[in-house]
Amino acid sequence: MKHRIIIATENAGKMREFRMILEDLGLEILSMKEAGVSPDIVEDGTTFAENAEIKARAVWALTGDIVLADDSGLVVDFLNGEPGIYSARYMGENTSYEIKNQNIIERVAPAPEDRRTARFVCAIAAVMPDGSVLHTEGAVEGVIAHEPAGNNGFGYDPIFYLPEYGMTSAEIPLERKNEISHRGKALEAMKLCLKEVIRKESR
Repeated sequence: MKHRIIIATENAGKMREFRMILEDLGLEILSMKEAGVSPDIVEDGTTFAENAEIKARAVWALTGDIVLADDSGLVVDFLNGEPGIYSARYMGENTSYEIKNQNIIERVAPAPEDRRTARFVCAIAAVMPDGSVLHTEGAVEGVIAHEPAGNNGFGYDPIFYLPEYGMTSAEIPLERKNEISHRGKALEAMKLCLKEVIRKESR
């Protein structure tokens, strides 16, 4: 049975990442817009995994295809885990990331260097045509930068500094970023799960 994969996002940056990593599955990969659906999704989960499944199920209910959704965010230890699951809605959905990033830098400013730790977390849910669901998660550790840097990313990437690479997430080339990013890790794990499902079906 030939499946399509629909990604429950309207974010062009995310679509590029999903397509790049999943292309060798050999399945058609569509955004919600390309699939012709735009459900009104209320993300009222209490974890990244719950929110990812809520998004995927909303699109699956309209299409019946394999639907992947991710919920990801920045977890800053000095801010007690903020912005966390509210990363996209932090300070209001229409607030620019330049303002959000500057706010985080200012709030973390009093922290000693060893307490500037943070991580990007990504949970991915895949709802299968039969309604069953697969979950994977990925994380990448870093620290909050003292000032934004880089253009190879979106969201909080310019203020997320990776000491082992000596640069922010927004300064790392896209191909390399997919290998080390939280979404890249969660997606690679999901790709293995999907390959196994496809392999079983094709027996």
